[in-house]
Amino acid sequence: MNASDAKQARRRLTNALAMTAAFLAMVVGLTFLMMILWTLVSNGIHMINLTTFTEMTPPPGDKGGLLNAIYGSFVLTALGTLIGTPIGILAGTYLSEYSERKGGFGSAVRFINSILLSAPSVVIGFFIYAFIVAHVGHFSAWAGTLALAMILIPIVTSSTENMLKLVPHNLREASAALGAPKWRTTIMVIYPSAKAGILTGVLLGIARISGETAPLLFTALNNQFWSTNLSKEIANLPVVIFQFAMSPYKDWQRLAWSGALIVTLGVLFLNIVARLMVRRNTVR
Repeated sequence: MNASDAKQARRRLTNALAMTAAFLAMVVGLTFLMMILWTLVSNGIHMINLTTFTEMTPPPGDKGGLLNAIYGSFVLTALGTLIGTPIGILAGTYLSEYSERKGGFGSAVRFINSILLSAPSVVIGFFIYAFIVAHVGHFSAWAGTLALAMILIPIVTSSTENMLKLVPHNLREASAALGAPKWRTTIMVIYPSAKAGILTGVLLGIARISGETAPLLFTALNNQFWSTNLSKEIANLPVVIFQFAMSPYKDWQRLAWSGALIVTLGVLFLNIVARLMVRRNTVR
């Protein structure tokens, strides 16, 4: 065997070892994922019934459901999305389309966005607590909404910037050649070309904030009763799951399992939709 054959043999062996290690890592990851899903389904499926979606969180030893917590989570997530999505899209548009003309300011914005993207959610919750809750004197749904929006903004900003950069420059040049100003090119040409990717980033951001617990403990806290007053505490699934799971009451623990299953299925659904949109956009 000459040197060339020996080199090729080493490459094949290295490739086989790398493929085997990657396959084993995938198997281990999927095994733990299936174990988690099985634990959630086996413990939570028994409490998924009409009562869970139609009755309030009960006191210990009484029957009840998660209606107020589900409603509160929906309100917090929806308002956080409505606040964070426009800011994130505009910030991502600035970084992709306009920051090159502003020298180091765009780099500073991108750096700050990266810090926010990697910051622990509990830090963001404590920040909102210190600047809003502590000054107002009570927890509120608005504070929880702002915390979730702050978590969503860097996710949408990063995904929007990356998606807009994938749009071919030929489209920008063609629009400019027709006399369209920069803002019209962005709205009429670039956004439609990247809309699937931008929406995918928004969905992934929603999936992220819908299961956040730590920031809500510092901001929205919880409410055992039905409440539509956004200036007061509001029930939400993550905090209810945390409190019920830590309690010594079996009925609360069963409701916590069902709430965890509801959140997991919701996040899984959003991730599947996002993946399908990415695949559809890639095929096109």
